Amino acid sequence: MIPKAGSSGEEAFALHCRAEGLAVEREYKFHPTRKWRFDFAFPEQKLGIEIEGGLYVSGRHSRGAGYESDMRKYNEAVKMGWRVLRYSTAMVLAGDAVGDVLEVLWLSKIKMPPQK
Repeated sequence: MIPKAGSSGEEAFALHCRAEGLAVEREYKFHPTRKWRFDFAFPEQKLGIEIEGGLYVSGRHSRGAGYESDMRKYNEAVKMGWRVLRYSTAMVLAGDAVGDVLEVLWLSKIKMPPQK
């Protein structure tokens, strides 16, 4: 089976992770009973990454019910010990997402930052 392609932000983040040599899992199911998934995750470090789409076109994440549903998901993840980083596509394309992930992983002593 061919994996489903993600949004442009998700695909860009996956490319940035590959470029940095980061082994990240996509569509990671983090909750034992709910169908909740993170767009990306580093399970050993309990770090979830969400790429939020439709921010400027009244997409699901920016309307009341969808936004509230996301809050429940993220709050439950935090209660389970996860750290969750959230990004727009523009933030991913600017390199903010992969930069933050590298910083968090480095601070967790998992991966040293790239040498300059």
